[in-house]
Amino acid sequence: MSILKLECRGPVATVILNRPESRNALNVALLLELRTCFESLDLEPDVRAIVLAGAGPGFCAGADVKEWAAEKEQGAPAHDWVAEAIAMMRTVRNCSRPVIARIDGACVGAGLDLALCCDFRYASERAKFMCSYTHLGYNPDAGGTWLLPRVLRLQTARRFIYTGELWLGTRAAAEGLVDVALPAEGLDAAVEEFAGQLASGPTRAIAESKRLLAVTYQNDFETQLALEQAAGLRCAATADHREALAAANERRAPTFRGH
Repeated sequence: MSILKLECRGPVATVILNRPESRNALNVALLLELRTCFESLDLEPDVRAIVLAGAGPGFCAGADVKEWAAEKEQGAPAHDWVAEAIAMMRTVRNCSRPVIARIDGACVGAGLDLALCCDFRYASERAKFMCSYTHLGYNPDAGGTWLLPRVLRLQTARRFIYTGELWLGTRAAAEGLVDVALPAEGLDAAVEEFAGQLASGPTRAIAESKRLLAVTYQNDFETQLALEQAAGLRCAATADHREALAAANERRAPTFRGH
């Protein structure tokens, strides 16, 4: 059975971590497949939104500590887990398509970092969130110290990281870690509806906006204005922009095709 499943319904691709027996823990093989999958989807013009989910009773339990421990005992591993995790996180975060994490069950450690690399996080009320690195006597090493303070207040991020405390979905939503927490039975439908909304939007404009937001905190105002102007010229050349202008003049809703 494949450790990663891909399901496509129209312009929405759903990527499913498929190691339910380990709560979808990230072993090296899964890191490599996930990175390759996102690289491929980012080049697929028919894919306009991506959902990332986990099979079985969890989203992702973080690093596969059993594999990690076994490789330490055997000597030099074939792959550097941390390096592969960083490469995978970078690929997911830099994907030009909007990405929604659909979270039910455990979302901890590097699994939480993976969810934070997504643009949106929809969780069930019973989902469990934990920055579990400190329980292993280890620091976050897959982007968590950069991602968490940008989603939470810095002081809240400190407490969450230092203590390794557990938050259920409702607490995660209240703190802003996830966009919304829903009863488990309504999660799939809510994510499907939102993914459809994103996939029906102006794909290039969303991609350009995503790139601009990714660098906004490192630029001054004048630099960001220049980047916006350049992105605007690229958007102006798209069929979706021409359709939007025509729809505005004709007083109708636009039909975006993603190009």
